[in-house]
Amino acid sequence: MKKPYKQRCLTAGTAVVVTFCVPYVMAHHPVEAKFDTTQPMTLTGRVTEVDWANPHTHIFMNVADASGAVKNWAVELESPIQLEWGGWRPDTLEAGDSITVEGPIARNGTDQLWASSIVTADGHRVFELPDDILESQLGTRIEGPTPRWPDGHPRLGPEPGQSGYWSVPSLHSLVEIGVSVEMDKNGILTNIDDASRVAPFQEWARDLYVRRQENFLQEDPLFLYCIPPGGPRMWQVPYGVQFLEQPIHQRVTVLMGGGNSNWRLIHLDGREQVGQVTGNDNNPLFFGRGLGRWEGDSFVVDSTGFNETFWFSNGGLPHTSQLHLIERFTRRDLNTLEYEVTIDDPGAYTREWKSTWTLQWVAGKDLPDHYCQDNRP
Repeated sequence: MKKPYKQRCLTAGTAVVVTFCVPYVMAHHPVEAKFDTTQPMTLTGRVTEVDWANPHTHIFMNVADASGAVKNWAVELESPIQLEWGGWRPDTLEAGDSITVEGPIARNGTDQLWASSIVTADGHRVFELPDDILESQLGTRIEGPTPRWPDGHPRLGPEPGQSGYWSVPSLHSLVEIGVSVEMDKNGILTNIDDASRVAPFQEWARDLYVRRQENFLQEDPLFLYCIPPGGPRMWQVPYGVQFLEQPIHQRVTVLMGGGNSNWRLIHLDGREQVGQVTGNDNNPLFFGRGLGRWEGDSFVVDSTGFNETFWFSNGGLPHTSQLHLIERFTRRDLNTLEYEVTIDDPGAYTREWKSTWTLQWVAGKDLPDHYCQDNRP
């Protein structure tokens, strides 16, 4: 595991040679976590480098101030995956190009800007993405019944000779069934006063949830340390999941396109819900110990043995090592997977509660090749 921050030092020059060092968060984060959206700025200068790498693409540009002094700014954009989905490429901009960038500045006072808009000298807007860029990957929908195995069980993954994965969750954070609150795709509430309605929190857990929300999720270990998004959160990351069903081994492996391309094992062999001396013993885990079984057309997974170092939902809902999850996966048809989770954590909540959402099938495509952080050392 790499350190949560690194110092990037380069020498870049046009007419003036400037040496710069820019610290940045390693993993994908909400814009507000790093940038102050109440402090917009406009920069005009020349590109010195395009760093096309996860978790965020960076454009480095030399900008002269009123006195003529030149600074090299780091302009941050969405991930290369989303930019490529939008039709953009690493050579869309090249060193020497003149651009004007608008966006909020970094909260820590360093020379960094989030790119709300990038315009070239000839007035061409580049690297713009539609709000529904993730949904756009669904393509043309082909209706059909639920695919099944020869034994009659629904297929959770692709049929032989085909490809695809599950993405575009209908809910972006855990919210108790029957509760309606507005939030963004990172799980940040539109109205913080709705916090106590999200789940049956114990007082300390609600207060921690509120603090995480008010800090724009700045302390999220997924963003800072590339900690895997275990629990229900893995079904809400941007780049989808894929089931690898292995009946001969009596297990299901869940592959993730988001996070750090992590995977999760679910066993169907009736083993005890304890660690193995030759494996992880009884150490608490990011994904817990999941035991699966079929109940009719629903795949049911019972998981315990979680550690407390990850966030088990977008938006920062707390959990403890007492967390016990019952997850139900029901493929209603060719394109729809229904997910329901029962949360039982007497360390953080006053009672058992449930949340549910759907995921959509992205046909004919493989999981995105995403890593939490792949910038050069």
